[in-house]
Amino acid sequence: MSPRVPAVKAIVFDFGNVICAFDNSIFLRGLLPYTGKSFGDLEELIYRSDLPVRYETGLITSEEFFGKVSERCNLSISRERFIDAFTGIFTPLPGTFRLIRELKERYRVGLLSNTNEWHYEYFFKTIDIFPWFDSVTLSYKVKEMKPGPRIYRDALEKLKVEPKECVYIDDIEAYAEAASGLGMRGIRYVSDASLRESLGAFGVRA
Repeated sequence: MSPRVPAVKAIVFDFGNVICAFDNSIFLRGLLPYTGKSFGDLEELIYRSDLPVRYETGLITSEEFFGKVSERCNLSISRERFIDAFTGIFTPLPGTFRLIRELKERYRVGLLSNTNEWHYEYFFKTIDIFPWFDSVTLSYKVKEMKPGPRIYRDALEKLKVEPKECVYIDDIEAYAEAASGLGMRGIRYVSDASLRESLGAFGVRA
């Protein structure tokens, strides 16, 4: 007889492009009135630098991130307008919102994201689905980004489940595979319909 596969007890969701879509170009366009740099210059100076990774791993503070971006890009912008532009990049995905509410009736539900303090404080915590999460694991707090193992283990510990009892959903295949490598059941998010089908294959009932 083959060994019995443990029942799923928890579902963990990535945030970007799973719960909410995001578009960093919105942030860059929001900075254009406050600099002489072009859109391409801003993209190069910010997103092709190490600043986002350092910020999302908690190596620099929010104020340091603001200061360094402002200096590099020669910005003349207030802190408040910068935050508005930086955190205004997200668009909710209603299908995932519905799914989380449905799953919450039978399973523990967690959030695991490579993110930074301002995205979390000014957007993540404001969406109506946020209170439904039983656990929240964030790279800037754990000080490790996916696909590092410590960030996944943090989620498992908070949810008090074994890896095989947990499904992890991410739009980036390598991150879903990293979860699988730790014994979790990784799913790459492509669409609401395919996600529901993949969850059903693991015996998850929404």
